[in-house]
Amino acid sequence: MYGKRVHRRIETLAFEEVVTAPASPWKNAYVERVIGSLRRELLDHFIILNERRLKRLLSTYLDHHHPWRTHQSLERDAPNGRPIRAAEPDQVIECLAVHGLHHYYLPIAV
Repeated sequence: MYGKRVHRRIETLAFEEVVTAPASPWKNAYVERVIGSLRRELLDHFIILNERRLKRLLSTYLDHHHPWRTHQSLERDAPNGRPIRAAEPDQVIECLAVHGLHHYYLPIAV
């Protein structure tokens, strides 16, 4: 399905290629989950006019998504970590991510 260059790259990375049947999304649940998340959380909210715009949106989303989203393996914390303490409403700042589509909040250092 892919060119020789892709197959050589996979071999150098010591990945095992798993070929699934075409048009059978249920055979690769991990990929389907990622595609579904990207659609729901990002692509459904923008009109993509060209490849450059798509790449920029995906890059911005990934810069936000991995460090700030919670992970079950980290006991529902994010890789960047979050300070756990009560804060007054006037001691919290709102940070916008992915062109304002996502938000996260951080306490102001006192």
